[in-house]
Amino acid sequence: MLPSCSACPARSGTPWRPASEIAVVVGGGNIFRGLAGAAKGMDRATADYMGMLATVMNALALQNGARAARRAGARDVGHPDAHRSARPSCAPRRLHHLASKRVVIFAAGTGNPFFTTDTTAALRAIEMNCEALAKATQVDGVYSADPKKDPSGSALRSG
Repeated sequence: MLPSCSACPARSGTPWRPASEIAVVVGGGNIFRGLAGAAKGMDRATADYMGMLATVMNALALQNGARAARRAGARDVGHPDAHRSARPSCAPRRLHHLASKRVVIFAAGTGNPFFTTDTTAALRAIEMNCEALAKATQVDGVYSADPKKDPSGSALRSG
């Protein structure tokens, strides 16, 4: 699980020296999914907090992989109340890292249970004045339910 996350920068084959400013919101589903825990009887909020910790683990692995591959600087950051290993930060500091051509890695979701990392990605994209938002998951968009598990899941469209 984590070795593949930390190997991503090394596998890319090109230095992380972005001409553009890059921010990444990492998920934690490869380690733990809050909804799965809740489905097995866990308190939903507790399960979601565990999922947030899983995102911190992946962010640390990705940052470590970038450093080990001698790519450009990468900073892992979380929401202001994030676990201390995720360096709580504020928007001006994040914008400074982006302007310095560091890849900013967001962890710990929104800090609130009941919200997905898709929500976090949209919020952080707005907060960081992003021109584009790319979703790199196993589905091609945002759905009303997981289309792999629920055949009634339909794609949500904007506008």
